[in-house]
Amino acid sequence: MEETGAVGAAAGEAELNLSRLSVPPETLETELEARGEERRGAREALLRLLLPYNRLVSLPRALGSGFPHLQLLDVSGNALTALGPELLALRGLRTLLAKNNRLGGPGALPKGLAQSPLCRSLQVLNLSGNCFQEMPASLLELRSLQTLSLGGNQLQSIPADIENLRSLECLYLGGNFIKEIPPELANLPSLTYLVLCDNKIQSVPPQLSQLYSLRSLSLHNNLLTYLPREILNLIQLEELSLRGNPLVVRFVRDLTYDPPTLLELAARTIKTRNISYTPYDLPENLLRYLALATNCPNPKCGGVYFDCCVRQIKFVDFCGKYRLPLMHYLCSPECSSPCSSASHSSTSQSESDSEDEASVAAHRMQKVLLG
Repeated sequence: MEETGAVGAAAGEAELNLSRLSVPPETLETELEARGEERRGAREALLRLLLPYNRLVSLPRALGSGFPHLQLLDVSGNALTALGPELLALRGLRTLLAKNNRLGGPGALPKGLAQSPLCRSLQVLNLSGNCFQEMPASLLELRSLQTLSLGGNQLQSIPADIENLRSLECLYLGGNFIKEIPPELANLPSLTYLVLCDNKIQSVPPQLSQLYSLRSLSLHNNLLTYLPREILNLIQLEELSLRGNPLVVRFVRDLTYDPPTLLELAARTIKTRNISYTPYDLPENLLRYLALATNCPNPKCGGVYFDCCVRQIKFVDFCGKYRLPLMHYLCSPECSSPCSSASHSSTSQSESDSEDEASVAAHRMQKVLLG
């Protein structure tokens, strides 16, 4: 194994690089055992072990006994179908790179992972390019994770328990089959980079506006036709990628408007005319209904709505750089759009319906779609 020794020596004391050796896994196992024995009396502990592209089908047995102080392990580009119990012996591991393997079955992660020291030590986990159809439950217990990459898998959804990863700063889920973004994703206070590109997402929940630390949001190549108005609250956002979505490029009204019921009309009258009432005047169910009134966002309207509202998509200037199609809810079709106060342009409704306005919106949106 002189060839292997040369590769390892070049990496220095704290790192052992045994990548792309083109040797049988059994030979690599023997070499790792020998290296582990060599380092038992070494003054400086081995911190990084690189084993990518070695045709490994399982983790080497020598990992736990020979390299107890590892902080980084790279086993990418192999043929691993499971990360075995050897992983649990690496009590101080901070970074695990296992992309481009064959992981994804029921036993892909070792039993007891959530109860092991890795639950507290692991900060970076890259499982991109594997075969996961769902996020393993034990993965969602790694409370110290700061970076999680599961791009290029077969994920169908994002579990609500993603909110358990409170330390998460970077989440990469691009290149899957995800259709919905759970509102619980907004409960990650430190999330800075969110990548959900190349999925099948049709809408963005307004709760995402609570990600106050978010600086980069990648949503390109999905099925989005609009964004919630609340996205304007992402004041730290520096990068927004929307290219490859069927986004609307002109003002559109939803014409499927169902008129309000007599109950709602009466409740609207009480609210808009400030008719006073007490708990002794009305039944309890009507009191609860009146408490559900939502103010129309149009500052010139002053109306309210309950169950019946009009959905409207309108472009709004965002950070003075580009225009976004945002969803608004108005109290009636006759209510003028509230966007004029939020937008830097005061385009009338007739102008917004013109072909000139459509072309201007499309031109400005290119800055987003190409981002």
